[in-house]
Amino acid sequence: MSNRLYISSYFLAVVLLAACSDEKKTQQQQAAPPPPVPVAAYQAQEENATYFDSYPATLTALNEVEIRPQVSGYITGIYFKEGQLVKKGMKLYSIDQREYRAAYDEAVANLNVAKANTARAQQDADRYNQLAQQDAIARQTLEHAQADLQASKMQVAAAAANVNSVKTTLGYSTIYAPLTGTIGISQFKLGAAVAPGQSVLNTISSNDPMALDFAVDQKEIVRFSDLQQKGKNPRDSTFSLQLPDGSIYPYPGSIYFIDRAVNPQTGTITARVLFPNSKGILKPGMSTNIQVRNNGAVQKLLIPYKAVTEQMGEYFVFTVRDNKVEQRKVVLGTRINEKVIVNEGLQPGEQVVTEGIQKLKDGAPVKVSAPSSDGSPTTKDSTAVKTAG
Repeated sequence: MSNRLYISSYFLAVVLLAACSDEKKTQQQQAAPPPPVPVAAYQAQEENATYFDSYPATLTALNEVEIRPQVSGYITGIYFKEGQLVKKGMKLYSIDQREYRAAYDEAVANLNVAKANTARAQQDADRYNQLAQQDAIARQTLEHAQADLQASKMQVAAAAANVNSVKTTLGYSTIYAPLTGTIGISQFKLGAAVAPGQSVLNTISSNDPMALDFAVDQKEIVRFSDLQQKGKNPRDSTFSLQLPDGSIYPYPGSIYFIDRAVNPQTGTITARVLFPNSKGILKPGMSTNIQVRNNGAVQKLLIPYKAVTEQMGEYFVFTVRDNKVEQRKVVLGTRINEKVIVNEGLQPGEQVVTEGIQKLKDGAPVKVSAPSSDGSPTTKDSTAVKTAG
């Protein structure tokens, strides 16, 4: 019995000793600081940053005219191919002329009758004038003859005006191109009935140069006014055009004008830039982006964009100091390829964490290793595109 008691006491002492040892180890672990987190860091530095502001824009024809009939009738002729480049004065459509030709012939005939009556009235007036000089007729007869002559001349003038009016209407039955440009798809085919004021037959738009309109914040009016004052330089790449497929149009543009007034609802003003379009690549109505280069290369503080984290619409980085990190709020500017401009929150020479960010919290100890290849600077000149607004 005493042996059993001794053995039980021994095992109890062992268990208690093990428990005390585990508790002491746990306390030691809790008291020890966490191991440093391995991270890669990048030293923020100023670089030459040439960037472009990008604005959504719409291409529009510098000149565009809707072709509308000015007389009623059936289309009897179409003299172009849809999508063709037409010259000013080229014949486009003809409308049934029979009614208008008959009206013109009638007007000419009435004019001839009026002229004949005037000739007879002239002869009567001349004869009565001679007789009056001989006191062979009453004075009243001469006056009546002269009045008839005057009325006949007025009838000739009225008939001539009617001829001109009918001739103009007859001319409207043939439609000519009002400008040189590209003609679109005909909205009416041969034999279709058309009427003035309600039918748009087609549209012609000029295509070289092509205009591009975009909205500019009123704060930038001075900037664009200065660009306008500089005039056109065919080798200047201040204005470039990004096509819908993402490619850059090979020819630079030049500012044409800035609208007369600011839109009070949006606080923006419309600017127009012209682009050459000899190959017809640009089409009216095309949605594009115009890229406007800044005034020149400037020194900006740049860091890798992957060093930035976003929380509730605000941006933060982890800076390294004395082997510890501090979460710092920053104000970002333009993104330049893999880097981004920092406008506020950092100073040149400060280190920011580029790798291992997911494991960090404010104040955590870190072990800094060499930055990865994409975290280190590759060039002193950077170029970017910034989306306006």
